[in-house]
Amino acid sequence: MAQDAGWGGGPYGGAPYGGAPYGGAPYGGAPYGGPPGGPPGWGGWGGGWMPPKPGVIPLGPLRLGDIFNGAFSTVGRHGKQLFGIGAAVYGGALAVVVAAVAIGYSATSGHLDRMFSLGSDEDPRTDDWVPVVIALCSIALVCLIAAVLSTALMYAAVPAVLQEAVLGRPTTFSAVWRRAWARVPAVIGTVFLTWAIAMIPLLLAWAGIIALMIGTIAMDGGASIALVVIGIVGAMATAPLAVWLWVKFSLAPSAVVFENQGPIAAMRRSSALVRGDWWRIFGISLLAGAIAGVASYLIQLPFSFIGMFSGMLGSANLGDDPNPASIIVAMSGYLVVMMIGQLVSQLIVATFPPLVTGLLYVDRRIRTENLGPVLAEAAAVPPQYTG
Repeated sequence: MAQDAGWGGGPYGGAPYGGAPYGGAPYGGAPYGGPPGGPPGWGGWGGGWMPPKPGVIPLGPLRLGDIFNGAFSTVGRHGKQLFGIGAAVYGGALAVVVAAVAIGYSATSGHLDRMFSLGSDEDPRTDDWVPVVIALCSIALVCLIAAVLSTALMYAAVPAVLQEAVLGRPTTFSAVWRRAWARVPAVIGTVFLTWAIAMIPLLLAWAGIIALMIGTIAMDGGASIALVVIGIVGAMATAPLAVWLWVKFSLAPSAVVFENQGPIAAMRRSSALVRGDWWRIFGISLLAGAIAGVASYLIQLPFSFIGMFSGMLGSANLGDDPNPASIIVAMSGYLVVMMIGQLVSQLIVATFPPLVTGLLYVDRRIRTENLGPVLAEAAAVPPQYTG
């Protein structure tokens, strides 16, 4: 049975093994009675010592190749847990959304039929369009809740798998699920606060753009040109601030799971770890997102072609004046194929970037808090002498 220990007292957080935080004297002291910074080679790769590699990464400062190799290795070794949880989470969310759409359509089908049968010069009645709007708002709310919950579960599940992958220990679907589910409320709070803070500059920019559009319509001449300039400058000034805040708090979900932190504490932790290495974290995170985006696009391509072919076959049987129900039935093949493609591609997007972010979190703690020897002790693998 894979270990399912609480990590608040293990090598990733708290005071492990009964000592000070991170396995020895606090933050850069002398772990295990050795010289400050640990054995030669742990902090600076010198002295003939090489960091061991019990799991998917060497337990020393990570290079770009180490991070991406570690992410791919984690997918290879723990793919069943990662994709199994992803399939359960997103498959369940998709089933809930489909059920909500089916219930909403069954409750408003009569109103929809009357609205679609109206002529171009006729307006829908209030007792027809109000139930439809209520149904659409209810479906949108269900979609939002399903998206938030599924995203939070994946943000918690990926670091839970990575904890064991770094130490080279096996884990199980049930252990990861329990660990992830326990941290979902804190992850939701962290993600919400992070996006809320990062979105403030963008919302201000959008408010400026809307004001610009209104001003352009209402005014002319020099006033419109001035508003255009102000809108462009505002967008250019606020977008970089939003990106800076996003990177600053990007390690917070990992801190929530690795260290059992609450949302505010995790965001402070992320800010401290990112300090001094913002550009590197930004570049690696951007590269990970680009790789996941390209992979997602390539995965969806064949599903798109199959869906278009299925949709053409279904629409060929429609009459001259089809009702909404017959249109939905005719396009059901296309919708099912596209949803399957979206589900498969979403598994990649929701797995790979968080793995890279989690490894960046481990790397920053290795570099700034000498976490490597503690992880080596937890994995029961001593440093290897090469000279």
